[in-house]
Amino acid sequence: MKAISVLGSTGSIGTQTLQIAKEFPTQFKVVALTAGQNLDLLTEQIKTHQPEIVGLAKEDNISELLDRLNNLSTEEKPNVLPQIVGGTEGLNMAASWDHADLVVTGIVGCAGLLPTLAAIKAGKDIALANKETLIAAGPVVLPELKRSGSRLLPADSEHSAIFQCLQGTPWAENARLSTGIPTPGLRHIQLTASGGAFRDWSSADLKHATVKDATSHPNWSMGRKITVDSATLMNKGLEVIEAHYLFGLDYDHIEIIIHPQSIIHSMIELADSSVLAQMGWPDMKLPILYAMSWPNRIETPWKRLNLSELKQLTFKDPDTEKYPCMGLAYSAGKSGGTMPAVLNAANEQAVALFLNEEISFLSIPKVIEATCEKHKDDLQANPQLEDVIAVDKWARIEVQEIAKKQSNLFSTTI
Repeated sequence: MKAISVLGSTGSIGTQTLQIAKEFPTQFKVVALTAGQNLDLLTEQIKTHQPEIVGLAKEDNISELLDRLNNLSTEEKPNVLPQIVGGTEGLNMAASWDHADLVVTGIVGCAGLLPTLAAIKAGKDIALANKETLIAAGPVVLPELKRSGSRLLPADSEHSAIFQCLQGTPWAENARLSTGIPTPGLRHIQLTASGGAFRDWSSADLKHATVKDATSHPNWSMGRKITVDSATLMNKGLEVIEAHYLFGLDYDHIEIIIHPQSIIHSMIELADSSVLAQMGWPDMKLPILYAMSWPNRIETPWKRLNLSELKQLTFKDPDTEKYPCMGLAYSAGKSGGTMPAVLNAANEQAVALFLNEEISFLSIPKVIEATCEKHKDDLQANPQLEDVIAVDKWARIEVQEIAKKQSNLFSTTI
């Protein structure tokens, strides 16, 4: 049985991870949870999984959670109440919990960086669903992986697909995961993209895009932020940077291709020209399960992929003018250093402003580009953790300032 710590247990990745743990109780035991402010759901999760420790993002919520647990009926109350901790130190404590074998990182955005690093330093294997950890801090994370011996197991669908396709190659047998060293025999990666909510929209129509439009994904059930990233295709740009760090290929050998059906989750081309693809229904539970169970596979009762049910599988190149965020991501990745951290923070802040209806959909890439442009003269080629944290904070403030100026300019011209 594998002991699991779940970071971000009340989010989309966290809840699906806990569904898997409940479905396969002889395979997984949940020993640690961390969460934000959804105390209703967290209380239910504690009742069901009875973790040893629970970390809360805000220390102020500790007393309320304890009250909720103490007020449960005798039948509902866990056999032993978990240790409740809070704040940054509390999250790090839960992430590096001694009894955990594997840490599933489901915290959205750069907020997951510090607890993930704490887990790596403690030597835990990581099921990585929080791509921002590598995107913002790849130069910091890779050396820590080498020091600790931790392994990064991709838990998002695209990188899991690449990881699965690589099993049986010399890389899988002879190299540790996520060393940043080029993968032997791997020539090319193709990351598939559904095209998001606006794949059938014209570029001209995007000026009318609403929050509701952008958060209505045609294939996947995901959180609001990642669904907007899918609509801008920034999620693919960020995945390109993540793939660079995970598999060691340079950016000219990592490609994005639109695949509307979301059946092929990514492909690799090997040195002998063979192309391997991983296929499955668009369901995040499968890549999460594989990261949790690796190097084994668990038999599931889940719906099997029946190719005869599919009318067609289609592919096309992405429209770079319609999706400028892709180009911004490639540019940031090639610049390296602190630029990917700035890109990531600027995107998070811009998407937050859009979801709050403070900027338009088309303003998202504009404010990101302006922020990255302003950072060029201050780029640090070999950043430390404190440098990443500093530029992350700076970029978020800068986005708000740029957005404010654009809003004022717009109101003046009207």
